[in-house]
Amino acid sequence: MERHLGRLAIANMVANIVIVVTGGAVRLTGSGLGCPTWPRCTDASYVAHGALGIHGAIEFGNRTLTFVLAAVAIACWVAALRSGQRKPLVLATIIALGIPAQAVIGGITVLTDLNPWIVSFHLLVSMAMIAVCVLLVDTLRGPARPASSGQAHRVAWLVFGVGWVVLYLGTVVTGSGPHSGDLESHRTGLDPHVMSHVHASAVYALLAFTVGLIVVARRRGDALVAPVATALLVVELAQGVIGFTQYFLDLPEVLVALHMLGAALVSAMLAAVVLSTRERV
Repeated sequence: MERHLGRLAIANMVANIVIVVTGGAVRLTGSGLGCPTWPRCTDASYVAHGALGIHGAIEFGNRTLTFVLAAVAIACWVAALRSGQRKPLVLATIIALGIPAQAVIGGITVLTDLNPWIVSFHLLVSMAMIAVCVLLVDTLRGPARPASSGQAHRVAWLVFGVGWVVLYLGTVVTGSGPHSGDLESHRTGLDPHVMSHVHASAVYALLAFTVGLIVVARRRGDALVAPVATALLVVELAQGVIGFTQYFLDLPEVLVALHMLGAALVSAMLAAVVLSTRERV
């Protein structure tokens, strides 16, 4: 039973990462209002029809994927309930309840014509759900480890906090840029070039603190912290390369989609770094 639950927890995590990418595809193709209302696709139908064109099909397809995500989350919740373990059940419940909550937030984004601040919140909630999924996977399948040194633990939380500032600023950059999800939707009004530089400055700080954590972990003998922090650093560097490339190439859709996938992986790795400093027997 525990092995089955562990596999479902991993499936939960993967599904939540995938939905970030597919949600990004909706915006990048200008299909954010492909279904112009919510919870129905149109005032007369829950299903997209030919008059809505390709944008309607893409937006409706993303809404349909939510049911797949819900099915995985429910299966994980049932397995956690049958396992009799309290912590996995609590975490699986949070994830399962997060899906309808996200559906409502997504509906609000449509009803407000893709208000960039609500879209930003929608994405950040997805990032938080990914972090909870990582915690569930670690609870069920993480390696045994001692508690790390206090210094490594504090630096790991610092990395986590700065990382979330980076994620937030990334959504602000997106909300100020050209990929709004629909030609008629409003932008934040902030200068996207200025916000890109602010975002980049936060990224530099995150890289510095991550390197600092690796150094501290190695000096303190925290054998499991250093490799996880190193993996985070690799993801950050890859994100940096993609970010700078997309900036200088005027934000091609494929690179922006890869950058969103990278953001989801950063969220997962930030959670993993903090968890690597905690005792698990």
